[in-house]
Amino acid sequence: MAEIEITCPLSDKSVSRLRAGDQVLISGTVYGARDQAHKRLCDLLAAGRDLPFELQGAVIYYVGPTPATGGRVIGSAGPTTASRMDAFTPMLMAAGLKGTIGKGYRGTAVQQAMVEYGAVHFAAMGGFGALLSRHITSSAIVAYEDLGTEAIRKLTFERFPAVVAYDSRGGCVYTSVIEEK
Repeated sequence: MAEIEITCPLSDKSVSRLRAGDQVLISGTVYGARDQAHKRLCDLLAAGRDLPFELQGAVIYYVGPTPATGGRVIGSAGPTTASRMDAFTPMLMAAGLKGTIGKGYRGTAVQQAMVEYGAVHFAAMGGFGALLSRHITSSAIVAYEDLGTEAIRKLTFERFPAVVAYDSRGGCVYTSVIEEK
C-alpha cells in the first residue's frame, strides 16, 4: 500500500479522502498537547475566550517529549494513550480540530464526533519516540509553559509516519483487523 502524503492544517477535503488503515506521512504544523493542556483549552472554549492557537483544521499530537539533546530540536517524542484525552476531544472537534495523533483506542463519543465534525485519528507507533522525533524539525512552546513537558508546543512535522486509525466515516482500523481474523 502506498503512503499518502498530507499537509497540516487539514482541510475537509483532505480528511474526507482518508480511510481507516491508510498509511500517511504527515507534514506541516501540528500541536503537541496532553491531558492538562486539553482541560485548559476546553475551559477557555467554555468561557468563550480565545485559544492560544488556531484550532480550525489543526491536528494535535498527544505527546510529552523529553528534553532535546545533542543539537536536536526535540527529545524523544512518542505518542501517549489517546483515550486519556477522550473527555476533551469532542468539544475541540466541535470548535474545528480536524485530527489527533496518539496510540490506542478512542471512545464512542470521540468516534461519533469524528463523523459529526469530519475529523480523523492517526495512530503513531508507541515505543519509537526517538525515531519519530527525527520527523519533527522545529518545536516551540506556545502556551502553558508551567506544564513542563506537557506544555502546548507548535511542532513542524516532515513526513511523520502514522496510520489512519479512525476515519471521518466511522471506519476503524482496529475493527477491520479483528474482522479479518
